[in-house]
Amino acid sequence: MPVSTFPTAHTSTAAATATIVVVGHGMVGQRFLEALADRGLTAAAGTARVVVLCEEPRAAYDRVQLTSYFSGKTPEDLSLVEQGFMEQHGFELRIGDPAESVDREARTVTARSGETFRYDTLVLATGSYPFVPPVPGKDTEGCFVYRTIEDLLAIEEYAKTATTGAVVGGGLLGLEAAGALKGLGLDTHVVEFAPRLMPVQVDEGGGAALLRTIENMGLTVHTGVGTQEVTAGEDGSVNGMSLSDGSSLATDLVVFSAGVRPRDQLARDCGLAVGQRGGIIVDDACRTSDPAVFAIGECALASDGRVYGLVAPGYEMAQTAAAVIAGDEGAFTGADLSTKLKLLGVDVASFGDAHGTSEGCLDVVYADSRSGVYKKLVIGQDGTLLGGVLVGDADQYGTLRPMTGTVLPVAPEQLVLPAGAGGPVTLGPSSLPDEAVICSCHNVTKGAICEHTTLPEVKKCTKAGTGCGSCVKVIGQLLPQSQDQGLCGCFSYTRSELYEIVRTLGITSYAELLDSHGREAARGGDGCEVCKPTVGSVIASLAPTVGASGYVLDGEQAALQDTNDHFLANLQRNGSYSIVPRIPGGEITPEKLIVIGEVARDFGLYTKITGGQRIDLFGARVDQLPLIWTRLVDAGFESGHAYGKSLRTVKSCVGQTWCRYGVQDSVKMAIDLELRYRGLRSPHKLKSAVSGCARECAEARGKDFGIIATAQGWNLYVGGNGGATPRHADLLAQDLSDAELVRLIDRFLMFYIRTADRLERTSTWLDRIDGGLEHVRDVVVHDSLGLCDELERLMADHVRGYRDEWAETINDPERLRRFVTFVNAPDAPDPSVKFVPERDQVKPDLDILAGPVLAIRTLEGTAS
Repeated sequence: MPVSTFPTAHTSTAAATATIVVVGHGMVGQRFLEALADRGLTAAAGTARVVVLCEEPRAAYDRVQLTSYFSGKTPEDLSLVEQGFMEQHGFELRIGDPAESVDREARTVTARSGETFRYDTLVLATGSYPFVPPVPGKDTEGCFVYRTIEDLLAIEEYAKTATTGAVVGGGLLGLEAAGALKGLGLDTHVVEFAPRLMPVQVDEGGGAALLRTIENMGLTVHTGVGTQEVTAGEDGSVNGMSLSDGSSLATDLVVFSAGVRPRDQLARDCGLAVGQRGGIIVDDACRTSDPAVFAIGECALASDGRVYGLVAPGYEMAQTAAAVIAGDEGAFTGADLSTKLKLLGVDVASFGDAHGTSEGCLDVVYADSRSGVYKKLVIGQDGTLLGGVLVGDADQYGTLRPMTGTVLPVAPEQLVLPAGAGGPVTLGPSSLPDEAVICSCHNVTKGAICEHTTLPEVKKCTKAGTGCGSCVKVIGQLLPQSQDQGLCGCFSYTRSELYEIVRTLGITSYAELLDSHGREAARGGDGCEVCKPTVGSVIASLAPTVGASGYVLDGEQAALQDTNDHFLANLQRNGSYSIVPRIPGGEITPEKLIVIGEVARDFGLYTKITGGQRIDLFGARVDQLPLIWTRLVDAGFESGHAYGKSLRTVKSCVGQTWCRYGVQDSVKMAIDLELRYRGLRSPHKLKSAVSGCARECAEARGKDFGIIATAQGWNLYVGGNGGATPRHADLLAQDLSDAELVRLIDRFLMFYIRTADRLERTSTWLDRIDGGLEHVRDVVVHDSLGLCDELERLMADHVRGYRDEWAETINDPERLRRFVTFVNAPDAPDPSVKFVPERDQVKPDLDILAGPVLAIRTLEGTAS
């Protein structure tokens, strides 16, 4: 059993003379410090002095999420060091002062600053460095590596004057770098020496599916070729690359991302044993050839002969070293190399024996080249799951990976086939044993997770879900579902309760609501993808009442919105947007029709009449949106809010004005209602229709609120729904005058917005709410709760405060700055948005192949 030379937490402070020097403060170095703190080996506990020598100009940050810097995260957002952590535990962090030499005989480390530190235990967490192939021109101006925040800052600055970029390496980090270059507005190439992308993680079929999807995004991929030379122009900067197949590639910027090598030079210089191909040799306890020196993370050559380049094994090494130093049992003998990540928006995962190298194993494969989905499970002869590859759809990764090494409870083909083709069968986390590891980054089991009740609590107490994030979905399924009716792990309140809190207290920001009414563990955090858009919608619906900005992209509100709301238009499959101007009641003049036609012609847009009696314009780039809106607004149009969870349309028949069967003016009523409720943010989209007689040509009973004319007035129906689960609306009140009708709709909509759950249509809400239709009728017709005056006042606030979002945008130069494809090249169009002709219009230029293609072998090896 290991014996520690360090005093315990109960030893007197005077005896605490031992010093731990940590060289390197990356992700693994920080995890080691946390492990020391957990075991009480800190200056604050009076047990050890801990000195940390950090080379970079900032403390440890999340290198796994490095590329998120280009999507808006700041270096501070990526930090892994909680505020006050170093001070709380007395850790001495020396920023920008790396170790230069180690004297093992004197047990001292000398830093770049010249200061020397004596140690009792030395921990090397120096990580790795990017491998740059030894090709001519590799040091030319315009060549970069992709490893640190400083690398990203340099690439971002240089890309401002570049148009084309090339990434050398098609592995994990290479594709991350390619996504970053594309996001910076560069025409991007990927050069990979192997015959497929991500050769370590995925097999040939998975690589092919990934290749097709990435090429459809506008990236050019060169596989099976190497870089022979980087060429320079007359100014000395990069202007191209020569490839091993004899071809050349014109490029202004090159990023080398061809793998990493362990940073072991410090160990070599002080005489520690290193591997033939690099890496500081360590034993199961992470000790080097010197018992006083440990090595952890990517710089270490583990006892199984492998250098691990993933964060999860590094974390296990950190835990092991901390345990051994504290005198406890600890061993690192190898780690799971399973990986799940999203590359350029594509889910990619591999686990276990992904390449099927085990003797006698069989593959169960599903491939759909049309949708870019590839799934392979590797099965042993006895039915044991040995591994797998998932590309394009990795939802089951969180359940399948912990099942590796066990016999599946269902036939494996059922787990890869799509619905309608014999599957899928979803194996819930409940089928996993307690010892199954759910979070491989921090080695957290199902049993450990199930000891907690909320996601923030799990993250805080076990760190599960704080690494790569791939386990968060499974963690959510494992947590109690019935006792806690809160909106999410950040709020213990339901959506309707949050609505009341916002309304009553006049809260105008998400941060204020989270800090004052969020769960304790979530306060001061960033929230989640459930509560942010939900609270954003609540604040938007109450904006005029509580005094918040009614423009959904102002300030903090912008970060809360769903995808379509980010640009006030509907995102389409090829990255372009569709625009739907409001046409109240479906009534439009010839002059306005001509304007829509001219706009579609001038911008090359595809036009389609919608089911809601509007005209949809498809194919606009994000930078074209304000230009198109300006033309439409100048002609008297406004946003149709097709992108928002709000009122979409109030369609109508022609009514008594033209139709010989009509008994009321349905067009006028539809126009009045649409103009009254336009822009009303709600838990889900709202649709309406007005029919001029009982023939019901406007299909009003399939709407959230529908109106049908009678000889005496109007009948009001509520809770209708089309789509996958149609529901006829129910009669709420009949023979209403115009004023009575509007008043009841005001009350109904505001009661729904006040009490519905997130993303709950009126049909589902009406079936769920206690008392159903009769309760709603009592509240909005008979005022049984005394709420009607307030509901009407809230609607009056909305009507009074309405502003057209398109007009608000085009009239504000600051708001217009959002609408560019690339922030560093605002005038550059997105090169991946392309079209081809079809039926005298255009359609997205997508490489859609015939499919699906099924290739499945059963355990007996016969095709099926």
